[in-house]
Amino acid sequence: MSWAGFLCLLLVASAAAQSSNASVSFTFDFPGSLPDHYVVSVNPDGHTSYVSSGRFDNAEEPADRFKLDLVISASTTARIFALAQRANYFQDALDSKKKNLASTGVKTLAYHSAERNGSGTYNYSQNKAVMDLTTLFQSLSTTLEFGRRLEFYHMYQKLGLDEELKRLEDMAKGHSLAELSALAPILQNIAKDQTVINPVRSRAERLLALSDAN
Repeated sequence: MSWAGFLCLLLVASAAAQSSNASVSFTFDFPGSLPDHYVVSVNPDGHTSYVSSGRFDNAEEPADRFKLDLVISASTTARIFALAQRANYFQDALDSKKKNLASTGVKTLAYHSAERNGSGTYNYSQNKAVMDLTTLFQSLSTTLEFGRRLEFYHMYQKLGLDEELKRLEDMAKGHSLAELSALAPILQNIAKDQTVINPVRSRAERLLALSDAN
């Protein structure tokens, strides 16, 4: 992105911040996927809430709801609010209504502020801003779910860390994640843990370097 483009995004985010209690949210429901339900809500100051069904494996036992509050980067926040503006704050129909499309989950985008409200549900949209937001929010969810699994494996199943970190590193290098820096605390804990094998600690250190670069 050019410097001028980045400044434009920041201006959009700044304008959104002037709206009382403005937020952009994304809800995803897809039975059989992991997780099969999650909601992301972002405020103009970057404060973000993430809630998912809590399930990250195919076990039949009930899973506790997973909830995380974090602050995402100014650039990602600006992009979210700029895309919401381009999508007319979801006040128009979002779904393409095309037949014979494979289901990729029920998705809902919503914008709320003192000035306007809009929301729409879709499987696939022909609106590029909507699909760009979909990709961004799904990438963010993928990142945060990685963090949750790493926390679990580090505490209970250290032998599972190597495979999970390798998958994370491959996706990070493939630019399939958003806000990798959100995983810095757990990556730092793994990298410093002398009870973890050296290759795993080294991979955590490489991912930390990638998160700093992003």
